[in-house]
Amino acid sequence: MGNRHLVSSKNKVFAFSSDMKPALIVEDGDEVVFETLDCFSNQIKTTEDRLENLNWSEVNPATGPVFVNGAKPGDALVVEILDIEVANQGVMVAGKGLGPLGEKFEGFYTKIVKIENGCAMFNDLELPIDPMIGVIGVAPKEGSVNCGTPGPHGGNLDTRYIKKGAKVILPVFVEGGLLALGDLHALMGDGEVCGTGIEVAGKVTARVFVKKGMELKNPMVISEGSLFTLASGKTLDEAVKEAVNDMTEFVLGYANISLEELTMLFSIVGHTKISQVVDPLVTARFRMPLDVLEKLGFSKDTIEY
Repeated sequence: MGNRHLVSSKNKVFAFSSDMKPALIVEDGDEVVFETLDCFSNQIKTTEDRLENLNWSEVNPATGPVFVNGAKPGDALVVEILDIEVANQGVMVAGKGLGPLGEKFEGFYTKIVKIENGCAMFNDLELPIDPMIGVIGVAPKEGSVNCGTPGPHGGNLDTRYIKKGAKVILPVFVEGGLLALGDLHALMGDGEVCGTGIEVAGKVTARVFVKKGMELKNPMVISEGSLFTLASGKTLDEAVKEAVNDMTEFVLGYANISLEELTMLFSIVGHTKISQVVDPLVTARFRMPLDVLEKLGFSKDTIEY
């Protein structure tokens, strides 16, 4: 395997673009440790630290970017999540305009959540943590996309299956890819309906590979025995349609099955789910079991490095 590198949280970006200056240059197959701030840049430490008093120019940092030698437009980056470590304290906020219940609030509420012995201490509840990455992406094809917004480049996908053991496959739009990640959650439910999970600083260890010639429209994830296609849009209808279309195009690329029968198969073993409904664009995912895809002719070589 390749070399191991460290990227400090001092190397942070607040938008994905081709203008990002690389914090690190690595080789195909290298291992990278990303130190990350929480989504508020660690500005909230007590319940007295209010959302309305934050420096909003410091919200949603991602650590990086990392330039991967050999990655070119038309390729994909495979980011294997080897480990996620989180701090012993996280923060949550709820309030006016945040999520589906935001209209019920007049102000903002801050909650500090201690993390002890692998559990989040939410009042009298001890909830086992399940750390995941909220923001992971590369430079978009053109322009600049703030780290709070998801899209074809990745970004704020807020998908709880992007966790230890997962492989995140991102389309490469510019040379080197320019990978950055952050916005860790100790625990987050589908939808992230209050606008936050348990937002936490931490450390992500990942191995990065280049998959030559694998041209994608949107990110994909392999996690917990399934392949997920992820898509973001102005509405959930748009996002769902794109995620299912992406899976269709991908499977038809190797499977000897008609579109009609594949559509039926999707309807009985595929699962459409919501990742998040609180960002500027909402994110949906479509899930197919790997064992079913393998029976259709899917080979790990299709995605693996």
